[in-house]
Parts: sequence; C-alpha cells; structure tokens
Amino acid sequence: MTSLLERRTSGSPATAHPVPAPRRATSERQRHRYSHRLLISDALVVCASITLAQYVRFGDWPDFPSPVRTLFSFIFVALWLSFLAIFNTRSPRVVGAGIDEYRRIVSASFWTFGIIAMAGLLANIEPSRVYLAIALPVGTMGLLTSRNMWRKYICRRRAHGEYQRMVLAIGDRRKVTRLVQELDRNPSDGYVVVGACIPGSGPPRDEALTVEGHKVPILGDESHVLAAIDNCGADAVVVTQTEGYGITAIRNLMWQLETTRDVDLVVSPGVWDVAEARLTLQPVAGFPLLHVEKPRYTGTQHFQKRAFDFVFSLVALIVSSPLLIAAAIAIKLTSKGPVFYRSERIGINGEPFTMLKLRTMKVGADAQIDSLLSLNEGAGGRLFKIRHDPRITPVGKILRRFSIDELPQFINVIKQDMSVVGPRPPLRREVENYDGDVKRRLLVRPGVTGIWQVSGRSELSWEESIRLDLSYVDNWSMAGDLIIIAKTVKAVLTRNGAY
Repeated sequence: MTSLLERRTSGSPATAHPVPAPRRATSERQRHRYSHRLLISDALVVCASITLAQYVRFGDWPDFPSPVRTLFSFIFVALWLSFLAIFNTRSPRVVGAGIDEYRRIVSASFWTFGIIAMAGLLANIEPSRVYLAIALPVGTMGLLTSRNMWRKYICRRRAHGEYQRMVLAIGDRRKVTRLVQELDRNPSDGYVVVGACIPGSGPPRDEALTVEGHKVPILGDESHVLAAIDNCGADAVVVTQTEGYGITAIRNLMWQLETTRDVDLVVSPGVWDVAEARLTLQPVAGFPLLHVEKPRYTGTQHFQKRAFDFVFSLVALIVSSPLLIAAAIAIKLTSKGPVFYRSERIGINGEPFTMLKLRTMKVGADAQIDSLLSLNEGAGGRLFKIRHDPRITPVGKILRRFSIDELPQFINVIKQDMSVVGPRPPLRREVENYDGDVKRRLLVRPGVTGIWQVSGRSELSWEESIRLDLSYVDNWSMAGDLIIIAKTVKAVLTRNGAY
C-alpha cells in the first residue's frame, strides 16, 4: 500500500488519482483482516479464562458430570463472544480508539456474567458462583490486555500509512485546513484527508489545498461529492461546515451514501478539544443536539482530587526519600550553594507561591538569563530553555534527565500550592503576557506533571503547550489524571523531551 508519507506529500490534484478503487479496497481488506485477528485473540482469551475457571472450581468435584460441565462452558464461551459482537467491540470505528473500546469490552463482559449468574441462580447451580468469580476478572483483564497490545500494534501501523480511513472533507478552506492539521497531528487515530469539496469552488479544477506539506486535492464544490468519492477513493465523508452545507443537503447525502456507496458519513459539531465524557447526543424535536457539560472545578470532584493529591504525594515523598537524600548529598559535595532552588510561580486564581526543586544550576544562574537570551530554544521564545545550558552542574544534568529535581514539588502539593497533575506552573512574567483565553490555565492548581509532560515537554511549541493545558482545564477527570501519571513514568524513563 502507498505509504502515508507518500500520500501526504504527493501533491496530486484531482486529476492525478487514476486508481482510487484499489486504495479503498486495500484499506477495507486491512480493516477486515484486523477485525478477524481480534476475533481470534478474543476467542483464545475467553476460552483460556473459562478453561482455567472450570479446572480450578470443578476439577476435583465428582458430583458434577463432565458432559454437563463441558456444555455449560461451551455456552459460556458462545455467549461471551456474542456479547462482544453485540457491543461492536470489533467495529472499525471502535478498534484502536482506546477508552471507548475498553468500555465496551467491560460492558459486554458484565452483561455476559449477569445473564450467566441469573441463569445459574434460576437453575440452582451453586458452583457457578465461584466459577464466575474466577472467570470474570481473569477473562476481562485478559481481553483488555490483549486489546491494549493490538492497539499499540495498529497505532504503529497507522503511523506508516496502514489501516487508515480515507476521508473526503466538506467545508470551507479554514475548517478543512483545521481538520487536516489535527488528523495529521494524530495519525494513530487512523484518518487521513485525501480530498476536499469546498462550497462555492465550482467544478473540479487542477487545484490543491496545502496544509503543512500535505496537499489535499480540491475536487469541486458540495454538488460534486459523489464524483469526488470515486475520484479520491474515500471511505468516509466528514462534513465540517453544517451551516454552509445545509440540513437538507446533509440528509440527501446520507440517503445517497446509504443506497449507492459503502461510505460512512461523519458530521463535525463544530466544537473542539472537548472530552467524550462531557458530550451527550440527544435527539430533540427531530434535531440531534449535542449537549456539552460544563467543566467542574468544585464539589465532590474537587475533594476527590485533593484527597488523591495528599495521599499520592505523601507516598511519593516516603518512597523517594532515599533518592532525595542521595541527590542532596551529591549536590552539596559537587557545588557551592543550597540544596533546594526556590522559584516564585503563579498558582490557582493568580496567587503566587514558592515552588521547590533540587538545585541543578550554579548559584546566581538567574542573573545570567539576559546574556543567554540569544541561545533560547524554548517554545517560540516565550519560555527560556537551552538544550545545553552552561549554567547546569554535572550532577544537575543527571537530576534533570530523570526529573529527580522535581520530586520536592510533592511538598508543594501537600501544602496545597500545587496538584499532582495540572497545567505547567508559570512564572510571573509569563502570566503578565497572558491574554483572555490563556488565563483559564489559572482556574486549577498547576501540576507536578501534566499533559504537557507526556506530550513532548521542552520540545512543545508555546501554542501547543497552551492548547494542551487549556484542554486539561476544560476536560479534567480522575481517570484522566491516572492515565497522565502512568504516561509520565514512561516519559521519565525514556527521558522524552527532558533537558
């Protein structure tokens, strides 16, 4: 299959796609093959977990006839696999999607066990209770682990242009450009724009929309959608401009795709950076209305976050205390000055606080910033970062590479100046340059780690760092914090973006 890089840099206009059908067919074959592999792995996991449960619970119980036991297990396997299919856990729209895929697997598993438990109770089969208690956690965890491994596999393949869904985008140039940028930034999601229909552009011309090196052929206006699908080999149509395209036109397109093309229709609601947990689709008076829940910063969730912060930080300080003592001794023996570096940062609601770190630079390093501005490599010049900073001590380099210097910040968390997870703690001079939108970062406590920490750290641009922080502020959840903490451990061990 043509690589993703080749597709995105070919620059071919509408007339340069002579064989779109094989591309679409290849994409479909890849997805069907992947779905078939998932079915096989699911069956193996389910059979193994039920076999284990049968052996542990029934192996030495002579009053339970073997044929009945075997039939019971066979029904169990069939029912579990059926519910995995009913919940569409292997749908092309779900596989590799992460949380939604895992949620469906858990739901399918609990439905299976609920029905088996009720049937066992009605049939007065007492051993089924222990049998289920063994098979449920083993099988569910096995399925989740298996899907996680498959997800990592498909993300790697998608980065090389495989298992992609070919998208025809409909909308004005600005919205199509934004769609291309975001899909290109996240290739693991499995969507790539291969064509665009721009309202008002007229019939197809030898023209392309160029977005950061990715050339998207413009295949006419909204009246040329069906021909554009055949031209570019798309298997999904994304409407990014509902107000310009029109309700009637979307309905007619939906009917046409249903009867003449095996192509999915996706309508963008026009909101961005909103977590799935805050979105609810509800039909009202024939209109599919998308409800967006407000961000929650107070109440029960706030108490839950504070309790987690206190317990996690206390444990982290106790566990890391030998490492902190060793680092403090190394700092004292190799350079003059205090062990801790105290820096003023701006916290929640714009309140200043003193952030603690292990000292990694020579004494008086702050006074040298003006002379080193020409070497600044950080975030478009707004953040001061130098990859090979001459002020860093030899011990400081080691502490920074493994983020050991940041461990004292857990003291700030216990003092309620910071949180374990949150936006990057800003300096006063940064906050003074904030505009109206960026000030939303100050609605929550800054974090020892955050989405910026697991997305590139010092290598992020200023705009991307702000976007990630604002996304975190609007979409905070306890589950999201746990995921960020897990990813932080990986980022620290791989030293990704740290300098």
